[in-house]
Amino acid sequence: MESRRGHALLYDADCGFCTLAAKVALRLDEDDRLRAVAIGSEEGQRLLTELPEDLRLDSFHLVTPGGQVISGPDAAPILARLLRGGHVPSRAMRRFPRQTAAAYGFVSRHRATLGRLGLRARSVD
Repeated sequence: MESRRGHALLYDADCGFCTLAAKVALRLDEDDRLRAVAIGSEEGQRLLTELPEDLRLDSFHLVTPGGQVISGPDAAPILARLLRGGHVPSRAMRRFPRQTAAAYGFVSRHRATLGRLGLRARSVD
């Protein structure tokens, strides 16, 4: 099957948890619609040109085929919908955006700790 990798999943390659999460997303991407891009890479910087530099590493980003950048908890339901088994979680995240943002914020604030708990992974690229 020909690749349809239209969405770029931008992640922090220096964060073990973030790298693992990107790897899991790619594994669940049965329709081959995602490609992982490290935020710090040349391509990552180019894709995030419109986003202030000080915000680039604050969250993961999803860049749509049309070039729209969606970040953090706003991107979570869109990403989930692209993944195997993600339709129900995507609907739940859309229905409960405050709870999604709170859960995302908790994980984001503790990603270094999660990485130290053995959730280390090498770069996806």
